Amino acid sequence: MSPTSTVRLGIQVQPQHAQYTAIRDTVLRLEELGADVVFNWDHFFPLSGDRDGEHFEAWTMLGAWAEQTERIEFGTLVNCNSYRNADLQADMARTLDHISAKGGEGRFIFGTGSGWFERDYDEYGYEFGTVGGRLNALADALPRIEARWAKLNPAPTRKIPVMIGGKGEQKTLRIVAQHADIWHSFVAPDELGRKLDVLKRWGDEVGRDVSEITVSNELHRGTADLEQADALYDAGVRLFTLGISGPDYDLTAVREYLAWRDAKNGLARVA
Repeated sequence: MSPTSTVRLGIQVQPQHAQYTAIRDTVLRLEELGADVVFNWDHFFPLSGDRDGEHFEAWTMLGAWAEQTERIEFGTLVNCNSYRNADLQADMARTLDHISAKGGEGRFIFGTGSGWFERDYDEYGYEFGTVGGRLNALADALPRIEARWAKLNPAPTRKIPVMIGGKGEQKTLRIVAQHADIWHSFVAPDELGRKLDVLKRWGDEVGRDVSEITVSNELHRGTADLEQADALYDAGVRLFTLGISGPDYDLTAVREYLAWRDAKNGLARVA
């Protein structure tokens, strides 16, 4: 990844413990504030707080986001490959790309991963299997998704960026090297250098220059932790993500991190 690339901020509006009106209004506010990307997640139940609390499905929500927004990119952080046929995923992604294009280029980011939340699998009737089996399924699905994008009429409006989440060195980073435009790394700053070395070795093996892959990672919630953000930046991260949860979706840390982003990019924010 180029060390001079632009810093971007993505906000994960977690679709839990809130009415949809609050989610919709938060997405609009984030676009107004200048966030670069808005994400949800691909689960069927809350991951924190009341595990039987209010919750909404990801992909249908993304269609609404595609229509209601004008500038901001959007996607799942991340899609669970196990829940939908690979060719269907490709067609859904292409459709979101077109909905969001509005006469220009689409804004959808195809974030994906192998899946991990066992309750989703059990209650919705998917086979949970093993970690290795789910990663193998992801590795099989991505070429099908890419092939389907090439066949669809109309085609996507742009090369849909692929974000892959995960840090496993034997399978996940190989998949990242082969297919990802963005790697969501899930690792601490002091661990990132070694993981990037592993990613480069996989890139060499599969014939990919992995320096073109944007590195993504998570920021601390609540009060902005700018020391952590600086450490991640120094380690090579350029897409920073911050999760916010319902019911109120506090944007205090969002504003702080936006100011930090703009300082890194040499910009002055207007209040």
